[in-house]
Amino acid sequence: MVAPILIFAIGNESRGDDALAPLLMRRLKPWLMAEGHAAQFELLEEFQLQVEHAMDMAAREMVLFIDAGIDTPAPYTFLPARPGNSRPLFSHALTPEAVLSTFTQIFRQAPPPAFVLCIRGEQFELGSSITQTAAVRMGLAETLLHGLLRKPELAAWEASVRSRNPAPQTADF
Repeated sequence: MVAPILIFAIGNESRGDDALAPLLMRRLKPWLMAEGHAAQFELLEEFQLQVEHAMDMAAREMVLFIDAGIDTPAPYTFLPARPGNSRPLFSHALTPEAVLSTFTQIFRQAPPPAFVLCIRGEQFELGSSITQTAAVRMGLAETLLHGLLRKPELAAWEASVRSRNPAPQTADF
């Protein structure tokens, strides 16, 4: 039996604020268990997205990609992700949109509804630590996630996007 919702945490702990998603994911695991929601979610932590991750999305109701971004508006963005128009040119370091496109190509059907939570980072150099500013932003993103994960329904997540973004948008990496 597959958990209805898949959450990807993308990042590298050796690269400063790129650690935001993995660190946040590790905080979510015990919270989900304490809240009694653990069975509804599968959590996958990865350095980067690859074409194989399209297979992980099969039979899911929704997918959430969590990542850090340097050009992301502070403190974070929460937006829907849709399949990109172009095919991936290589098999590593794909965007969520490219993984969604790969899903469509493999399964010949639309991917599950997907969202991206991108937390603004400041420093991504190899060997650096997470910045204090990014840690505060991660806490704010965690509060958002708690609300979303307490009500894991497409309509609720779409309403959350609309309340944060008056003009329709999609994630763009």
